[in-house]
This record gives sequence, C-alpha cells and structure tokens, in this order.
Amino acid sequence: MDSNVKAINANVKAEEVAIEFQDLDLISAPVIDSNNKLLGQITIDDVVDVIQDQVNSEIFNMAGLDDEDDMFAPILISSKRRAVWLGANLVAAFIVATAVSLFQETLDQIVILAVLMPIVASMGGVAGNQTLILVIRGIAMGKIQKSNAIKLLNKEALVALLNGFIWSIVVSIIAVIFFRTKWEIGIIVGISMLINIIASAIAGVSIPFILKRIGIDPALAGGVMMTTLTDVLGFITFLGLATVFLPYII
Repeated sequence: MDSNVKAINANVKAEEVAIEFQDLDLISAPVIDSNNKLLGQITIDDVVDVIQDQVNSEIFNMAGLDDEDDMFAPILISSKRRAVWLGANLVAAFIVATAVSLFQETLDQIVILAVLMPIVASMGGVAGNQTLILVIRGIAMGKIQKSNAIKLLNKEALVALLNGFIWSIVVSIIAVIFFRTKWEIGIIVGISMLINIIASAIAGVSIPFILKRIGIDPALAGGVMMTTLTDVLGFITFLGLATVFLPYII
C-alpha cells in the first residue's frame, strides 16, 4: 500500500476519524487493520454522519437529555431520564437560595440590591457558558488538550478581564442613572460583575477537564455546574461587598 496515502486504522474512534478528515481536508481514506491490511474505504459522507451525530448529542446534552431519548418513548421512561437532571437543578437552586439567605438582613435594609442581583449573576453565567461551550467543543474535536489548556486559560481570563471591565462600567452607570441608586452601589455592582465574569471564564476552562477526569460527560453536567457557580459567586460577591460597605450606603 502507498505509504504517502493517509490510512485510517480500523480501531480508531469515529470522532477521531472526523478530526483527521477535518485537519487534512480528506475526501476519502483507506481503512486498514493492525497488520496494515486493506479492509475497505471511508468517505466524507460517512464522516458527515459522524459529525451530525456529535452535534445532535451535544444539543441533547446541553438540555440534560440522553441523545437516545426518543420523543415518542413511553411516559415513564422519558420521565425517569429527565428526572435526574431536574433533581440536580433543584439541588443547585437550593444552594443558590441558601447563599442569598446569608445576607437577608442586608437585603431588608437595601431593597434595590434584590433588583440588581440577577444582573451580576446573569452576566457571569453568559460569560462562563461562552467559554464552557467553546472548551467542550474543543475537547470533543481534539483541539484542546492538557498541553495547551494553560494557554487557553490565560487567553480566556484576559478576554474576560477586558469584557468585564467594559461592561462593569456600563452597568455601574446604568445602576446609578436608571435605577437611581447611590454611586457606592453602582461601584459595588461593577466590581462584583468584573469578579464574577473573570471567575466564570476560568471555571469555563476548568470544569470540562475536572468532569472528564472523574468520568462525567462535561457536555451533560457542565451547564448545571456553571450556572450554580456563577449564581452563588455572583450573589456572594455582590451581597458580601454590600454588607461590608453597608454603613457607607444607608
């Protein structure tokens, strides 16, 4: 067999074959066994099917569903498959609620904080999920590995720092002008958002590797972890700073 022709070993995973075709711009490739014996041929049409299956699986996983979940499956089977992640989200919601309850006295004294809290958490969540999806996709395609993870982490942290700085200023101004809060509260909102966005970006890179290390699919569990983390961190940072500077606000 011509050694210049790129051959695919029959034992290679379908996802890895798709990466080979993408990186080398292949149209077709021979398939060989461990003894270099020709077994057949794989074409771009086969690879497209693999990529489509991957995309479908990721879409299902982002919603906490199994990619084998038939929309016309029996009610009890569908309910059982979905109940696990609904329960996980419920636990996450209780964790967030517990974090907020720690600052009940502060919220009672400054009601406007309850209005601004979701903004801090939401911005962190969006930033974190942007990074999370990027990393999960990169790992699945073989483009992100341990060797370049630190480089990616530094890059995402700097991107978060830049975006966080810009939007924290914007939100601080909006809080003061639109919600007519004191400028001290506006500053606290901005600082909290900056911290949350940077931390969320770092978590977005770290979570997939952590989940993969312990044998959990990052695409399935990453979203729940990210949402919980950004909500808890955002609320604690925002309400914590407000509590510390409470004498200067009221």
